Amino acid sequence: MTLNIGVIGTGAIGREHIRRCSQVLQHSRVVALNDINRSNCEQIVKDLGIQAEIYDNAHDLINAPEVQAILVTSWGPTHEEFVLAAIKAGKAVFCEKPLAVTAQGCMNIVEAEIAAGKKLVQVGFMRPYDAGYRALKAVIENGEIGEPLMLHCAHRNPEVGDSYTTNMAITDTLVHELDVLRWLLKDDYVSAQVIYPRSTSKAASHLKDPQIVLLETAKGVRIDVEIFVNCAYGYDIQCEVVGESGIARLPEPMSVQTRSAAKLSTSILTDWKKRFIDAYDVELQDFINSVLSGEMTGPSAWDGYAAQVAADACVAAQNSGDIVPITMPAKPAFYE
Repeated sequence: MTLNIGVIGTGAIGREHIRRCSQVLQHSRVVALNDINRSNCEQIVKDLGIQAEIYDNAHDLINAPEVQAILVTSWGPTHEEFVLAAIKAGKAVFCEKPLAVTAQGCMNIVEAEIAAGKKLVQVGFMRPYDAGYRALKAVIENGEIGEPLMLHCAHRNPEVGDSYTTNMAITDTLVHELDVLRWLLKDDYVSAQVIYPRSTSKAASHLKDPQIVLLETAKGVRIDVEIFVNCAYGYDIQCEVVGESGIARLPEPMSVQTRSAAKLSTSILTDWKKRFIDAYDVELQDFINSVLSGEMTGPSAWDGYAAQVAADACVAAQNSGDIVPITMPAKPAFYE
């Protein structure tokens, strides 16, 4: 059986997902495209050699009879509208982060999905599908280092463009940690604080970089995450879990060690897409398989809501300098 997919938004990540669904993954084909720039869709059809109907209106794509599932990879502020429309149409929808740009927007989706009576939404958090994070989670759950006490994490990019703002360090960058660390620990956050070290000279004048986010969980685990988006040397994701009886670290990406010019060295990635390329493949294949089996198993609308609640608190902490409480309502039985 093959799943017919419609894609809304054909920018960088949208194009990559279209390629995956058309050329890499099993049991899927892209049959419909929509973008605010129609020529982007036309170029993808040409470049990838796919047969897909191009829709000028995203809602027409969502309601098209030939479309069985939706990928939403458009501009973030449009996500809520399109996900709600997909739920109304009774179609499964994979939405890249953020699920919505506000916690209330995410809750609107949660409530619509519960009212529909069936899980239809998967959020594009790919790190739980990464082999390294899964190995780290196995160590924690097997009790090999005892109960986690602290986490030391870093999210570093070589550089960002001038349009990148201080709050994007939370909404576009830290949001991945906010999701994966909650998944890793099976724990919710209760407070957030943001502090600013000395700024790098490599950042634009309007951008505070680096930043350190301090989080506390309901179980009392303390987490520090360094966000440094102009680190210059590469794309570097770090996570160290300090337990009662040991320490576990996220594995480094596979790299060939070289001995040359009187140096012993290993290369560091500079492209975030390459760091998690396998995780993206596994993530989307899971979505396809889930839709075909009738049971959604990936990051849920509730996970998208939880990440946004924490992100909103972190942005508030950026602005105030205070320790900001994070309050999560009880998880609905629908998502258990």
